[in-house]
Amino acid sequence: MMVGMISTESAVALRDAGLVWHPRSGDRFQLNEPEFEADVFTVSEMTIEPRDYPTGRILSFNGTTEWALDSVALEDALWLPHESQLRELLRGAFRSLRRLSDTHEVEIVVGDQSFVFQHPEPADAYALAVLELLRRIG
Repeated sequence: MMVGMISTESAVALRDAGLVWHPRSGDRFQLNEPEFEADVFTVSEMTIEPRDYPTGRILSFNGTTEWALDSVALEDALWLPHESQLRELLRGAFRSLRRLSDTHEVEIVVGDQSFVFQHPEPADAYALAVLELLRRIG
């Protein structure tokens, strides 16, 4: 796993909770295809770019980098947001990220309540906090 990248399980939970992805350069994603299960792709103007059509948004693969793919529908891609994107999603609710001996702890405040989420990986701790916000607005 790359530094700062959430686990596939956390990414699936965020998607299932209603997190919407608006692809931009630098975003990482996986495909919902068994043959690409271990592959992580990056949106880039040079090789993989989002394109809008009346039928929906696709991720278009340009050139010979991914010769087996022309494009995939956005719904067939799983966004793997990095730490800073997850922190952005928390906006004003974010209070702190602390490293403990064997885990990371993210604290958020919603209304007058404080919530703390722990995970060995900081990106997954952020994901747990974002899931809590999604549950509260959903």
